[in-house]
Amino acid sequence: MTKVDKNKKIAKNTLMLYFRMIITMLVSLYTSRVVLNVLGVEDYGTYNVVGGIVTMFGFVNGAMSSATQRFLSFDIGKDDYIQLRKTFNATRAIHLGIAFLILVLAETAGLWFVQTQLKLSEGRLDAAICIYHFAVLSFMISIYQVPYNALIFAREKMNIYAYLSILEVTLKLLIVFLLNWIKFDKLILYGILTFSVSLCMTAFYCIYCWKHYDETRFELVKDKSLYKTLISYSGWNLLGNIAVVAKSQGVTILLNIFFGTVVNAAQAISNQISGAVSQFVFNFQIASNPQIIKSYASKEKEYMNQLMIRTSKFSFYLLYILALPIMLEAQYIIRLWLKMVPAYTVLFTILILINILIDTVSGPLMIGIQATGEIKLYQTVVGLLQILILPLSYLCFFLGEPPESTFLISILISMIALIFRLKLIKRQMQEFVIHQFVYDVVLRNIPVILISLCIPLCLKMSMPEGILRCLLIIISSFSFSIAAIYFLGINKSEKAFMMAYFNSLLNKLSHIRN
Repeated sequence: MTKVDKNKKIAKNTLMLYFRMIITMLVSLYTSRVVLNVLGVEDYGTYNVVGGIVTMFGFVNGAMSSATQRFLSFDIGKDDYIQLRKTFNATRAIHLGIAFLILVLAETAGLWFVQTQLKLSEGRLDAAICIYHFAVLSFMISIYQVPYNALIFAREKMNIYAYLSILEVTLKLLIVFLLNWIKFDKLILYGILTFSVSLCMTAFYCIYCWKHYDETRFELVKDKSLYKTLISYSGWNLLGNIAVVAKSQGVTILLNIFFGTVVNAAQAISNQISGAVSQFVFNFQIASNPQIIKSYASKEKEYMNQLMIRTSKFSFYLLYILALPIMLEAQYIIRLWLKMVPAYTVLFTILILINILIDTVSGPLMIGIQATGEIKLYQTVVGLLQILILPLSYLCFFLGEPPESTFLISILISMIALIFRLKLIKRQMQEFVIHQFVYDVVLRNIPVILISLCIPLCLKMSMPEGILRCLLIIISSFSFSIAAIYFLGINKSEKAFMMAYFNSLLNKLSHIRN
């Protein structure tokens, strides 16, 4: 496959993922608003903190998930489909074992924690325990689904992923109507219905893969060296995934212990907003990631380096264009969206978006490091940096600092981690040029940010809050951001790349329309 064909494939997959994103984002934002209103702030916070306990046990699964996608993409990159079948069956067996391991952990240590340590609303312990059990079952099902998702990504069948994701949010939209129609404890009902959706979606993924890919046919893999390789790679990923849990769910629990379920609700809403916005970048990166790994497997190092730099740069720009007006008008936008706005929601949203902007630049570097297979040092150092967020947050809360301090700590850690990732990928790939990355991705962003901020910030400071100011800030943010990116943020070859990319999207749209 030529570079042009690869870029066209990335463009095609990105288009499908954007189509998925628009539908899922609109439905998800609507359902979150209704669920918050139906459950109330306290029950909504309870659901998220209880679900967070279950997710904490997913660090083992998270380690295997990234390993699965890496090895499946690597086998496809080498055109070794016999090995691909072995790899898939081995990872499926491992994930099945992980599901039962998490069941044991969740129904012992996790259940004890919910019953004795969480700060829940009075009289809601029984309901919380009930939804906890359903959350455990949902999580077990999602674990078994991981190899099938990874195979669809490795095969770059983003249209299938898009269609199934749209089906999933449609089913979740149905949940919203059932919550209003069925007279039952709303919190418990929400847990039951969410579990039902997870069960249906896993069945759809399994059936599709079984029908279309021979490697999903059952094969008893006895290759001990393969299991050893997968588990060894995952073992080092384990530290990184423990860090992710500490950064996300661990902080959720700390916020609950020190500040209660209302702050948990604010965090959940902020994560919903930032998650919806970051989908624009996620779609672009998820379309590029298999190509990064496959390029390394086929020894196309120069193309791989160019792809990592461009993916980092364009990912930042895609997110920044959307995040800037939201950060400037967060209070007004959130008030329009929700009837009830928990305290700290606006501040949490702004800080989380800043953190995601930094992490977005790191994303392709992380995939590049995973492609090499040499992840021991990376996971050790970056994992320990991420884990530091939990004790530092605890110390801040213990000393009486406000809840937003945990997000400020996370931003600082993300900046330090980015520096380390650059040094490490240079150590593993001599072809990678750090100063080129710093100049093209980091330094070029500074004038883009300064110029695009001027007019929107002046409008915010000089006009009263309202729909007119919001619209003007959105329009000026988009206009000046795009202009600054085009004239200052990208070079001639990247302008050509961008035009070819959008032409591929337009051609694909025309093909669909015809």
